[in-house]
This record gives sequence, C-alpha cells and structure tokens, in this order.
Amino acid sequence: MSVSLAILILYIVALFAISWFAKKRSEGTTENYALAGRKLNAPLIGVSIIGLAVGGASTIGVSEHAFKVGLSAGWYTAAWGIGAIVMGMFLAEKYRKANITTVSELIERHHDSKAVVLGVICQIIIQLVIISLQYIAGGSIISAIMPEIGFKTGVMISAVTFIGITFIGGMWSASLSNILNIILIYGGIAIATVIQFTKVGGLSGLGMNLPANIPWFDPIAGVGIKGIMSWIVVLVTVNLSLQSIIQISLGAKDAATARKGFVWGGILMIPVGFMSALLGICAKAAYPTANAALALPQAIVELQPILAGITLAALWAADVSTACNLLLSAGTLFSKDIYKRYINPSCDESKQLSVMRWSVVISGVMTVGMAMMVSGILNTIMMGLSLTAAFSIIVIVALFFPQYACKAAGFNTMLVGLIMLIAWQLVPAIRIFPHVIYLEWVACIITYVVTAVVAPEKKALPAVCPEEEIA
Repeated sequence: MSVSLAILILYIVALFAISWFAKKRSEGTTENYALAGRKLNAPLIGVSIIGLAVGGASTIGVSEHAFKVGLSAGWYTAAWGIGAIVMGMFLAEKYRKANITTVSELIERHHDSKAVVLGVICQIIIQLVIISLQYIAGGSIISAIMPEIGFKTGVMISAVTFIGITFIGGMWSASLSNILNIILIYGGIAIATVIQFTKVGGLSGLGMNLPANIPWFDPIAGVGIKGIMSWIVVLVTVNLSLQSIIQISLGAKDAATARKGFVWGGILMIPVGFMSALLGICAKAAYPTANAALALPQAIVELQPILAGITLAALWAADVSTACNLLLSAGTLFSKDIYKRYINPSCDESKQLSVMRWSVVISGVMTVGMAMMVSGILNTIMMGLSLTAAFSIIVIVALFFPQYACKAAGFNTMLVGLIMLIAWQLVPAIRIFPHVIYLEWVACIITYVVTAVVAPEKKALPAVCPEEEIA
C-alpha cells in the first residue's frame, strides 16, 4: 500500500469517527440534524462556509482552468469570498432572525404555493449539479493515487464517503468535519504550492517551460475583466439565496454570530484560489500534454510520499466539505418542503428525520450518474448557479421590501429564470450579455415588477419576525 493511499484511508476513518461523535447531537429532531440545533458559533459558521465554497471547483476546478489561462483563474474562489462577505454584511442576520429552516418557507410567507414548489425543484437541481462536480474532483484525486482502479471507481468511492458522513451526523457532522477539512486544505495546498513552485525552478523555470502566448501571471488578462465580474455577480447572487448557504446561517446560535462567521469565512477563503491556480500553472509546466483535470493530482503524486498523501487528502477534503453541506441541503428541502408539506403533512419528527436522512442517500445516488456526464468543472457550475438570480430577487423583496411583495410574482420570476437559462443554451441570438447571469437579473427583475403591477395583490405580513416576537 502506498503512503498516499494510507493517509487517505486514515483521513476517511477520521471523518467517519467525527460523524459518529456528532451523531448524538444530531438525533431527536430535524432541527438538530439539519441545523445543528441552531447552536453553531462563529468559528464553526466560518469553517462551514469555507468548506462549502472551497470544494472541487475552487481547487481542482481552478487548477484545471489555470492550466489553460493562468493565475487569473484564482478569481473564482475570490468571488466566492466576496459573495460570503456580502451575505454576512447584509443578509445573514436577517435570515437568522426570520427563524426559518428552508428558503421556501420565506418564499411562502410572501408568495403562492406554486412559487414554493418550483423553487424547491430548482434549488434541488442546482445543488445536485454542484454535488456531481465534487464527485468528479474526488474521482480525479483517487484515480491519481490508485491509477489501477480508474476514474469511475474513484467517483463511486467519493460518493459513498460523502453520503455516509452526511447520513450519519447531519449538520453537526459537516461542521465538525470542516475543522479537520480546513486545516488539511490550507496546510496541504500551501505546502504543495511552495514545493511545486520550487521544483519547476521558480519563475525562471516556469518561463522556460510554459507556452509564450498565454498571460500566465497576469491577475486579470487570462480570464478577462468581463469573466471575473461575471464570477463575482454569479457568486454574490448565489450567496444571497442558495439553500445550502442559507442553512449554514440558520444554524448560528444568534444573528450576530451568523454575520461574523460569514464575513471572516469570506476573507479567509480568498487566498486558496490563487494558490490552486499557481499549482495549475506548475502542473502545466511539468505535464504540458496532460488532461487538464488530472494534471494537478498527477503532479502532486510525484511529491515526497507523505507530502503527496497530505496534499491529496487536502484536495479530497475540499470535496468532502462541499458535498456534505449540499447533500444535507437537498435532503432538507425535500423532507421539509415536499414530503412534510404535500405527501405526509401529519408525520411526526421521527418520521420526518428518517425521510431527511434517506433523502440525503437518494440525492447522492442520483448525482453519481450526473457526474459521469458533465465536463469542464467551472463552466458547468457557473451555468447551474446562475439560476439563483430569481431566488435572490424574491428573497431581497421578502427581507427588505415586504410591503411590495406580490403573491403571483414569485412563481413567474422563477419560471422566467428557468426559461432564460434554457434559452441561453439553445438560442445563441439572445446572448447579448457577456454571461447568462446578467440576462437572468434583467429578465427576473422585469418579470417581478411587471407582475406586481398587473397583479398587485399583497399577502398580509406579521409586523415582526418570529424570533423578534419571542424576544
């Protein structure tokens, strides 16, 4: 058995041990399982949002992109950090004070039931796409450690681990595991960056081994200002309304803790993207003809065995941290907003908790098939995340301008958002913006405003949110 494989196995054992430790805390109620009993402190909120953001896309995906365009690929993770900071500054406190479990509950307070159903379906689809990309990154890492088992088997091993950890311990498992994950991610990637940069001969060595027609070290030119701004707009949008992100803020012990955790988490995640991008550039110099997605794991395998094992475990930890939060979020949405609401409204806490756990398993199995069909990690994830523009408009109205909420506007806005995303793929003539996210924002804002004017019925709202009323 190789040293790298042994370290990865030890890491998997540690994750399951943490999950079993967390199991007691997650038992009893769906709130304990899905929201850690709303008892997370600021450091746990911070590592949870870092763990969600710094996944396969922010490490393997960024290095894959940097393999082609250079250092500017690191802006993807920086955009995640900016999004988390914006969420912390403006919305995290409001979400926590709303005392909800899912974003659909907030939508329902101001809009009709059609908006809730379509919203749940769209949120689940978005999260399943992102989960599938974590399997791709995880499969790449495991197949680099054990080439004899192949990429597809690596995807299956990743899926079993991600699903198992989430199934056992829920939000407590994901949050506590992220402490280990973040230590591994930051330590492993930092060590690998220094070693690989030195190994290829520093800047002079990279200059001799890289193609001359690409701006490898320009912080802007490779992706371009339009591309970087599109990432920032998409990921700010995502942070405002994606269920898995909102669920982290809802698990905070109070509103101030949610705000602090998101702001510090956003600041701390920014450097990881540029380190991953530099690793991708080093991989290009060392393996110029390699597959872009496999180049980074391949380069790391050739490090000193213990360092290689720690670094590969760190990259795999990034996938674990993201996939667990997303699987939990998908399970929460189905059990709370589909099963409890429409299938079995009279179910007790025990039954709902069981459904939530098995929803995690089913969501995980579904995404294994998706993982085999997608390609280009960053491009795929950015398309899927663009759908959150409709949700962001709806929740901004609900949280900041509830007096203008229109019951019919929620469904219409989400439907138009979905249609625009499909049309962008099928009708090139509508691509008048540099990225679909801009079209989504313009079309969804117009839809909400027009609907509110044409069908201005308002839903009566309580004067204060539930948590304030209790206080």
